[in-house]
Amino acid sequence: MRTSLAQRLSVSGSLPRAMRKAPDAVPIGFLAPLTGPSAPWGRPGLEGCQLWADWVNEHGGLAVGGLRLPVHIVARDAALSGAETVIAARELVEQAGARLVLALGGDSLAPALPWLMARRVLTTTLLPFDLSPHTPSLIAPAEVHPLFSVTGAEWLAANRPGFRRVALCSQDDMMGLPSLATYRAAFAAEGMPVVREIRYSPERRDAAAMVQAMLAADPQVLCWCSSEPHMVHALTEAAFEAGFRGPILSCTGDNYRRLVGVTSTAFMQDFIFQFPDFDDPLLNGTAFFFRQPQAFHADYRQRFPGHWSAVSWEYASILDLWQSAVEICGRTEPMAVLDAMKRGGQMMQAFGPARWYGDALFGIDNALIGSWPVVRVENGTARIQEFRSVLDWLGRHEALLLREMAKLGLLWQQRALSPPA
Repeated sequence: MRTSLAQRLSVSGSLPRAMRKAPDAVPIGFLAPLTGPSAPWGRPGLEGCQLWADWVNEHGGLAVGGLRLPVHIVARDAALSGAETVIAARELVEQAGARLVLALGGDSLAPALPWLMARRVLTTTLLPFDLSPHTPSLIAPAEVHPLFSVTGAEWLAANRPGFRRVALCSQDDMMGLPSLATYRAAFAAEGMPVVREIRYSPERRDAAAMVQAMLAADPQVLCWCSSEPHMVHALTEAAFEAGFRGPILSCTGDNYRRLVGVTSTAFMQDFIFQFPDFDDPLLNGTAFFFRQPQAFHADYRQRFPGHWSAVSWEYASILDLWQSAVEICGRTEPMAVLDAMKRGGQMMQAFGPARWYGDALFGIDNALIGSWPVVRVENGTARIQEFRSVLDWLGRHEALLLREMAKLGLLWQQRALSPPA
C-alpha cells in the first residue's frame, strides 16, 4: 500500500531540496453542518482538517510537479437551508476554486449534490447512501456509515452469547434509516430477534418515553443505531434511570466519559460503539495517515480540548488519501486525482487495506471498505476489542443486507425513483 508524503515527512522532517515553493495555496472546501443539532458531525471534523492543513504547511506543503503547494481550508455551513447550501457549494467551487469538497453527506449535502455532480466536482461523503450511478465524482473513502456497525453486533453475539433479545430505536432520516436497516440485518445474521423497534423524528423525540417503550418488550440488549450525539446521551441516561443493566450498542459514543460520570462505571461497562480514541494501545505503531494516531489525538486534544469525537479524524484521513493521489498523478485536477485514488481498486484506508466496493448497494464502486474496530467502554475508558472485516461480513450476508435496505426504499434504484420510506 502507498504511503503519503506527509507520512514520509514525519520520518524525514523535510521536503526534497529541489522542490520550489508555489505562491498560491490549494483551496480545499468543507461543506458540513457547523451549527444546529448536526454540528457535532461537522465542526470537530473541520478542526481536524485545520490541524492537518497547518501541519502539512509547516512542512512545506504538498509535493506536486516539483513544487511545494500550501493548502487552505475554506469552510461553509451546510445547516442553514437548502438554498443556502447550494450557494455555499457554488462559492466553494466558483469563487474559492476548491479542488476537493469535503462533506458530511445525507440530508445536509442533498440540495447541492446535483450541482456538484453536474460539474464533476470531486466530493466526499461520510454517508455512502449518497452514492449512485448519478454521482460519479462522489466518493466515500473514510467512513462507510453505517455498514461498519455490523461488526459491533457480530462481536456482541460472539462474546456475549447469552444476550439475544434486542430493542432498538432510530431517527427517521437519511442518517438513521440506513443504520436501522444495517442493524436489522446484523442482528438477523446472528439470530438475535428484534422485540421492539421505534422510529422517531429528528425534530420531535422523548428519550425517556422511548426507552420505557423499548423496555416494555423485555429486551436484553438496547441499540441506539446512529442517533445524534445528544440523543445518545439522553437515551443512555434514560436507560440507566429506568434500571436497565445490559449491553447497549450505538454507532457513536462521543464524550462517553461524561456518560460514565452521570451513570456509573459498571453501567457503561458494556457500552459498545465503533469509534476509538486514538491513544488506544491497539492503534500504537499504526500509520494510516499523516502521523501516528496517538500524536494526532494528542495534538487535537491540546488544540481543541473537549472536542474529540467520531468525526475529528475522518475528514483529515480523507485529506491524506487525497494528498497521496495528488502526489501520484502530479496534479490537483479533480478527475485526475479521482483516477489516481481508484487505480488498482484498492487503497490503504483508516484501519488497514481496503477495496473500492458498492455496485450492489449503490450502483457504483465508490465506497472504500475494509476492516473496522469494535470499541467497548472498560473501567471508564474506551478500548478497541478487535478489528473485524466489513468485507468478510458482506461476503456472507450481503443478500440479507440488501433485503433490509429494500424494505426501507434505500437501494439506489429505489432512491432514484422516490425518497426512502
